[in-house]
Amino acid sequence: MPAVRIWDLPTRLFHWALVILVITSVVAAKLGGNAMEWHMRSGYAVLTLVLFRILWGFAGSHYAQFTKFVRGPRAALRYARDVVNRSDQRCPGHNPLGSFSILAMLGSVTVQGLCGLFASDDIVTQGPLARFVSDRTSHLLTRIHNINEIVLYALIALHLCAIAFFFISRRENLVAPMITGNKFNHDVTPADDSLALRLRALILLALAAALVGHVVTL
Repeated sequence: MPAVRIWDLPTRLFHWALVILVITSVVAAKLGGNAMEWHMRSGYAVLTLVLFRILWGFAGSHYAQFTKFVRGPRAALRYARDVVNRSDQRCPGHNPLGSFSILAMLGSVTVQGLCGLFASDDIVTQGPLARFVSDRTSHLLTRIHNINEIVLYALIALHLCAIAFFFISRRENLVAPMITGNKFNHDVTPADDSLALRLRALILLALAAALVGHVVTL
């Protein structure tokens, strides 16, 4: 069966760049000290990526668009039941249950980045917008930042467990398509991954970077 392009290059680059930046943020935060500068820089980059992904959810290729993979709770529960009964059909893009995981992770990463802009450790590190809010508000957002870190860890663990489950139980490799962009077991219309689409992604990424850059330098 011929390979079918499912994930366009911008979507794949977003995914792996986000993985690298989240790891960088966590390692830098644990190291502390001068490494916190890298923690903040990676946080700004994460916000840029998230903003790009939101835009790409409307302007991206077929399987990257929110309207093509976000389904209601009933669809997610029905898919979960079918997985348990081994009667589900493989989805070319995100499945109905996985779409909730994607949205939850995007939401958690967004909260983490936004709260970080206002967070302060009362010693050395302070978010670029912390001076615009009261100490009480800054402390509240710092607490949310710390609590949401645990939530993000849980979502990442759930994501990895889902990947392992589909690989072991279903013999479906979800990682390879996010590297190559292709799947071999779907008779579906391939996603657009043309040069024009990639240029559009580059423009949206530049706009996202400019907006985040403007905010953090207020």
